[in-house]
Amino acid sequence: MNRLLLLPFVFLTTIAAAQQKIDFETYNPSSTLVVPQHPITRAKFPFIDVHNHQFQMGSMDLNTLTVEMDKLNMKVMVNLSGGSGAQLQKMIENARTNKPGRFIVFANIDFKGVGEPGWGERAAKQLDDDVKNGANGLKIYKSLGFSVKDINGNRVTVDDERLDPIWKKAGELKIPVLIHTADPKSFWDPLDNTNERWLELIINPNRKRGADNPVPWQTLIDEQHRLFRKHKNTTFIAAHFGWYPNDLQKLSTLLDELPNVVVEFGAVIAELGRQPKMAKAFFTKYQDRILFGKDSWVPSEYATYFRVLETEDEYFPYHKKYHAFWAMYGMGLPDAILKKVYYKNALRIIPNIDRTGFPE
Repeated sequence: MNRLLLLPFVFLTTIAAAQQKIDFETYNPSSTLVVPQHPITRAKFPFIDVHNHQFQMGSMDLNTLTVEMDKLNMKVMVNLSGGSGAQLQKMIENARTNKPGRFIVFANIDFKGVGEPGWGERAAKQLDDDVKNGANGLKIYKSLGFSVKDINGNRVTVDDERLDPIWKKAGELKIPVLIHTADPKSFWDPLDNTNERWLELIINPNRKRGADNPVPWQTLIDEQHRLFRKHKNTTFIAAHFGWYPNDLQKLSTLLDELPNVVVEFGAVIAELGRQPKMAKAFFTKYQDRILFGKDSWVPSEYATYFRVLETEDEYFPYHKKYHAFWAMYGMGLPDAILKKVYYKNALRIIPNIDRTGFPE
């Protein structure tokens, strides 16, 4: 057979072989788009990260941590994983002794024993003691609503009235409650070709939930909102934009209704980075009610946050494909709003942060 006639066959065979080796998980082409780029590795202003977790803060050497913080221009880190009692005191003592002014620690609640007579009052008393020992806020994990059960084995709802003494005490102490309820709604949706988080759920199958596991997504969110409405004298920080970063109109309605609620954008910057016009309008309207949060200590990932907030760059990659396979766009927030998001709002909402080093 003529070799020229074989060329198309060889070409198509080669392409077919390449196609067999490349799937959605591995297909990650470099963009050929040529646009101005302004990558940022250091925030324009010193900032406070209100959503971080340092479980070993009681015993760790904080020097290495603060060196990395300084590279990012992170002035203060809020460690939400303080626990309570002796564990909390050990963390606070380490921070105060070795790196004063650089760390704030939030307390946590031990939900064991919900349903016992006087449990709520005892939990509130423990929170009072923890604040006296240096805690400056309360963090509630998503286990409340998911896996916390009372002494009878029943699921404890986020708005369970037996927990009311805790929220009331937080209001009296004038400390914020940063609360994480549920997860992205897509985790409850069918795992098919219409699910936007398909790749994430394939890679992390433990994140997938059945439609009623343990209850529908909306049930958990409604429980959280009832909690906010019931305790109007308590300041709540809704983690992850309350899981409405992809529906800012809905979140806007909630913030208008609930003046005691503010938000932070830990782990959801990808949602904001794909809607820069809508997000910028939201940040402008609610500039006094948005806090900077990241949710995991991976220093290299902060660059995406800075770039979305500070630049007007177009079509740049997110740092984790399985989390967001789409490109980012910068909001280009003005300095006045950046300062509020980076530190001014946190200084107002979280007590006892050292103000040294923050510009006016």
